Amino acid sequence: MTDIRTLTYEELEQFIFSINEKKFRAKQVWTWLWKKGAGSYDEMTDLSLALRAQLAEHFTFQRAVIDQEVHSRDKSAKFTFRLHDDRMVEGVLIPSGDRVTACVSSQVGCPLRCTFCATGTMGFVRNLHFAEIVDEYVLMNRRAQELYGNTITNIVFMGMGEPLLNFDNVMTAIDKLTAPDGFGLSPTRITLSTAGVVKGIKALAERKFACGLAVSLHSAEPAVREVIMPVTEHNSLHDLQAALLNFHQKTGQRITFEYILLSKINDSLQAAEKLARYCRPFPVKINIIEYNETEGGLYHRSYPNQREEFIQYLKDRNMVVNVRQSKGQDIAAACGQLVKGKK
Repeated sequence: MTDIRTLTYEELEQFIFSINEKKFRAKQVWTWLWKKGAGSYDEMTDLSLALRAQLAEHFTFQRAVIDQEVHSRDKSAKFTFRLHDDRMVEGVLIPSGDRVTACVSSQVGCPLRCTFCATGTMGFVRNLHFAEIVDEYVLMNRRAQELYGNTITNIVFMGMGEPLLNFDNVMTAIDKLTAPDGFGLSPTRITLSTAGVVKGIKALAERKFACGLAVSLHSAEPAVREVIMPVTEHNSLHDLQAALLNFHQKTGQRITFEYILLSKINDSLQAAEKLARYCRPFPVKINIIEYNETEGGLYHRSYPNQREEFIQYLKDRNMVVNVRQSKGQDIAAACGQLVKGKK
């Protein structure tokens, strides 16, 4: 049977008409699916039992569920979601003041094999359907209210997977999350992070993408980046820079670069100088991230004095630099630590 959440509104309306129900019932069902985040037909309490039975007879409801939840000393929480085929993905809630950020996944595993990221060791299993991505938000939003007394304020596509290699599902999920007849979130509260898939960035520019764009750069030196991020082989730094310039021209947006400092790999003053030069064509913000070491990992985080020299070099050139504090390290929920496949 078809999952009901794969239907367009027109298809749902046609079905409602075919079973001799009034047309407005389609709007009710749609609201339960994409505004209230219903997880079953039983939750659709303003529908008759007969209509709910008809829906259950014709359509499945392949809802993700929370399989495991663990809490960090810093109050962040990591969730393992079990999908309908028993695959697992992870998401994280990160509270900070009056903000609650949800880090969501877009794929089971990841095909890019970045050498500093635990997710890459899984390999690629499959893409998430847009409804599964929305499930991550809905389920974590409910827990955010229970844990922090606040709903999710921001969403970052920085979990498992490369969002631009699951382009259609990620765009549809964002459409559902931001639609006035959906969850109604502001696009400015959503950030998509990519390892630098040039084709996808060009497609975002053509859409005049209204959400934030963050690029995991981690080195502006081609030889270094090709080693730590194999995606560079087919997405050169030159082509990436051109795609980002085009994105800025089409959207007017500032680009965010994520930069993990790896000791004796990409944290020298020479590396900082090349990064500053790479950023000249468009306005940027640089998020400096401390490397979160994983079991069997190849790298070590930069020494504090080296990190400070790197950051100061950029600031002396009037660049906007933030040091992003890692959350959830004690529960393997920090950047680059998510890894889950199947039980």
